[in-house]
Amino acid sequence: MIDASTLHDAAVIGGGPAGLAAAIALAQAGARTALVARRVPYADNRTTALLGASIDLLEGLDVWSRCRDKAAALEVMRLVDDTGRLFRSPEVRFSCHEIGLDAFGYNIDNRSLMLALEARAAQLPNLVRFDDEAESVVIEADDVALRTASGQFLSARLVVGADGRHSLCREAAGIAVTRRELNQTALTFNISHARPHRNVSTEFHTPHGPCVFVPLPGDRSSIVWVAAPAEAERLRGLSDELLSAAIEKQSHSILGRMNVEPGRNLFPLAIERPKCFGRDRIALVGEAAHVVPPIGAQGLNLGLRDAADIARLAGEAIAAGQDPGADDVLKRYDRARRPDILSRTFAIDIANRSLLNDFLPLQPVRAVGMHLLGAIGPLRRFAMREGLTPTWRR
Repeated sequence: MIDASTLHDAAVIGGGPAGLAAAIALAQAGARTALVARRVPYADNRTTALLGASIDLLEGLDVWSRCRDKAAALEVMRLVDDTGRLFRSPEVRFSCHEIGLDAFGYNIDNRSLMLALEARAAQLPNLVRFDDEAESVVIEADDVALRTASGQFLSARLVVGADGRHSLCREAAGIAVTRRELNQTALTFNISHARPHRNVSTEFHTPHGPCVFVPLPGDRSSIVWVAAPAEAERLRGLSDELLSAAIEKQSHSILGRMNVEPGRNLFPLAIERPKCFGRDRIALVGEAAHVVPPIGAQGLNLGLRDAADIARLAGEAIAAGQDPGADDVLKRYDRARRPDILSRTFAIDIANRSLLNDFLPLQPVRAVGMHLLGAIGPLRRFAMREGLTPTWRR
C-alpha cells in the first residue's frame, strides 16, 4: 500500500545500487522513507568490485548474505606497466594478507547485487516504493514536493538525489557541476579463460588507460578496457573470436585461452563534481555527486559511502527530534563527503594523467614512484589501507 499523502522523513529518487542502499539505510536508521524508482529488469552484465567498507555496509543492511555466493574474492591486485615506454615501472603487487585481511573485497555482477538490494528493500515496513519516475522536484520551506510521471504526489523533509549524471534533484537545488571530458572510452565485457585467476586482479597500464582483469566466480573475469574512443568502438565491433584474441594478447596470455561472453558496453569517460553535495533539503549520492574514471574501483564504493553518511546523519537528527533535511544536517553531510570525494577524484585523475602523458622527463618519475610503492613495506601497506577506507573513516 502506498499513501502518497504522508509526509515522509526522506525520499530517495533513483533505484540504482547507491539509491537502493540509501533507501534501505535510511529506513533502518528510523526514517519513514519513500523510494521513487521504476522497477526494471537489470539486463546489464557489468560487475562491481566492492571494497572493504562497502561489504561492511551491505552486511549491516542485511544484503550481503543474499548475494555473497555470486561474488569472487579479490586477494591480490597486480599493477603492470604495459606502456612500452623508455622508462617503465616495475610490477607492483598488493596482497590482502599483508594487512591481515582475507580479501580486499569482492567482485560481483550488478544484477545479483540489485536483486539482493531489491529483496531487502521489500521487507522494510517503513520503506514505501513508488514504482515510477520523478518528474518534478519543488523545494519549499519545510519540505520538498515531488510529482511522479504518472501524476502521484508526495512530500519529504529530506530528498536524496540518486538520479545519476543528469540529476533532476541537483538541478532543483541549483547545484552547479563542473565536468571535464576525458577523450577516453571504457569497453566492458566478461570472459571465460582456461587458467584459474586465483583471486588475482590484474591491471595493465597502457598509453591510453588501464585494462583491468577482475575475478568472477569460476574461471571467469570481468574486463574494463580503457582506450581512445575510436579504438574502443573498433574493439566493440569485432567478432567474438577476434575480440577474444585481442584481449588474450592484451593480457599477455596470463589466463590462457580466452572466450568473450555475450554483452558489451561502451562508456565515454569524464570527471564530474558538483559545487556542493547537499543543500536546500537535497543530498546527492552516487553519480549525482561524483563521476570518476573506472580506476581503482572507486565509483560505486564512493556511492555506498554517500548512502551510509546521509543515513547516519538523518537518523541522528530524527532520533534527536530534529528535521533531517535541515541546513545544518546538509552542511554536515557536505563536510563528511567532501574530503573523501575530492581526494579520490584527485588521486584517480593523477593516476590517469600519468598514463596518458608521453612527456619523457615524467616517465622516470612515475617509474620511481611505483618502485618505491612496491619496495617499501610501510608505504605499500598504507596505500592498501587508504585504498579500502580513508583514514578519517577508520
